[in-house]
Amino acid sequence: MCGLFGVLGFNDAVPDPGLATRMSAAVARRGPDDSGEFCEGPILLGHRRLAIIDLSPAGHQPMADVGGRYRIVFNGTIYNYPELREQLVARGYGFNSHSDTEVILNAYACWGEDAVAKLHGMFAFAIWDSEARSLFVARDRIGIKPLYYAVAEDGFYFASSLQALLASGRFGTDIDPVGLHHQLSLHAVIPAPRTLLRSIRKCRPAHTLTVSADGKIIERRYWDLVAKRPTERRSPEEWNELIHDALMQAVKKRLTIADVPVGVLLSGGLDSSLLVALLAEAGQHDLRTFSIGFEDQPEERGNEFEFSDPVAARYSSDHRKFLIPNSEVLTRLPEAVEAMAEPMFGQDAVAFYLLAEQVSRSVKVVQSGQGADEVFAGYFWYAQMWAAQDEPPLERFARRYVDRDHAEYLETVDARYHGDDYTAALVEEHLDTDHADSFLDAVLRFDVTTLIVDDPVKRVDNMTMAWGLEARVPFLDHHLVEIAASCPPELKLKHGGKGLLKEIARGRIPDAVIDRPKGYFPMPALKYVRGEFFDFMKDTLNSRASRERGLFNRDYIDRLLAEPESHFTRLNGSKLWHSALLEYWLQRHVDPVAEAAGADSPP
Repeated sequence: MCGLFGVLGFNDAVPDPGLATRMSAAVARRGPDDSGEFCEGPILLGHRRLAIIDLSPAGHQPMADVGGRYRIVFNGTIYNYPELREQLVARGYGFNSHSDTEVILNAYACWGEDAVAKLHGMFAFAIWDSEARSLFVARDRIGIKPLYYAVAEDGFYFASSLQALLASGRFGTDIDPVGLHHQLSLHAVIPAPRTLLRSIRKCRPAHTLTVSADGKIIERRYWDLVAKRPTERRSPEEWNELIHDALMQAVKKRLTIADVPVGVLLSGGLDSSLLVALLAEAGQHDLRTFSIGFEDQPEERGNEFEFSDPVAARYSSDHRKFLIPNSEVLTRLPEAVEAMAEPMFGQDAVAFYLLAEQVSRSVKVVQSGQGADEVFAGYFWYAQMWAAQDEPPLERFARRYVDRDHAEYLETVDARYHGDDYTAALVEEHLDTDHADSFLDAVLRFDVTTLIVDDPVKRVDNMTMAWGLEARVPFLDHHLVEIAASCPPELKLKHGGKGLLKEIARGRIPDAVIDRPKGYFPMPALKYVRGEFFDFMKDTLNSRASRERGLFNRDYIDRLLAEPESHFTRLNGSKLWHSALLEYWLQRHVDPVAEAAGADSPP
């Protein structure tokens, strides 16, 4: 798990060596253990290392293959690298390390672009081929690891964070109206390849880019998720067994493929509790679990220790709890926003940031339950969508998910950002049933392959990597995801959602955890906006920077400020918090770049 960056100069243009210093600083927190750069002709590759596999200097990056033709920078973990290494050794490939990084290098040397389909794990990497004079860039199937890029006249720039590309000084900060529409309609999800900024893009999950030295870029998809029933019929019991076995394998791989201890983020919910149970079942005896809580509000508890404590006790884990006062949440909020590659509305972003800080003092790797709700239909809106069978697909989805209908979006932002209903077009594109048997199959497929990537997955990656902590997400193992996608939706919707997981969990974790209402990472101070939290949001939206930017329609902002606890999205998010967070992110990340440049430069 690491941070990477690089530049391929077009037509033999030589990248400015000073870029390495600026771009490396922007990804430094992702890799506190080592750093390195490689510059030769038109290529610049840079890396910040978090040492998880092969802790020796042999794991240093950028890494060259034994023959010296290829060089790689890599972020992630390949869980099947021991098996691939055996195959490559049998084919005559040599190794200088015991790292998964070198396995990727030799796999590419052996199988070319087809190598990426053989990788089982989470990854973003770039390989320079010195003979072909081309750069091969790849991102994992679910998009667990980030990969941003931008194209200028002089070259192709890429990095683990958007901020590293801005640090190059080559790209403007104009807002993309399409990205903004998605940001405010899909609770901060801007699906790849777009971002909030016109000049910067993201590599799509399950895609590769081949960039030649003359500037030609070829994009290729190497995996697709099919949400259709298998030809052979299975009983509910058979589905349970199949899911259990696949999940157990996912948990085991994420435990054993590491040369450092692995912990668990134990929230008190079903998903993380089940991970603890399966880890114990897999034979892990020195379980380390971590929970975080916050101050209560009259409307909502600020912690779920009553659920996490019994799980920790049942499996005798080394359990550590952290209770964070509201005063620290607000004080530390600027740091959390600094760690956001893109604006994130989820209230638990700050929680994950503060939790990761504490956990990183004990371990370097944790397993986390992200993805279970999307893969196994755990959220309340799935059942609502399932029941609304008489509605057209777009309305069936949007009425229960989209934060702002297009009419409200037009009231929210300045006229400069008006346009078509880009979000409706995106949703319609993904709700086709070419790859799905039913509407809900299509919704879950859309969520897993697109929406989850830029909401909880990105949030967990950014907040944990800000402290050099690797988060592994077994519920997003692509083998498990493929099996779950083929499973009938009614089995997932049983027992109020996540029916399959609840049945697997029965007897393994306390019934009180299984049968409780669906919980969310509690951050009541950012949901019930009052006191100093309201003052912070008001000051942000009324600031000189906000007014000069003119992103929002002032009448809309004034309505939110007049009734801070009355304006919620369909998914119960605070529209005031969404607006304030977006503006604050722009002040922290975009304004300094624009000011340094004197004005926005064209991409």
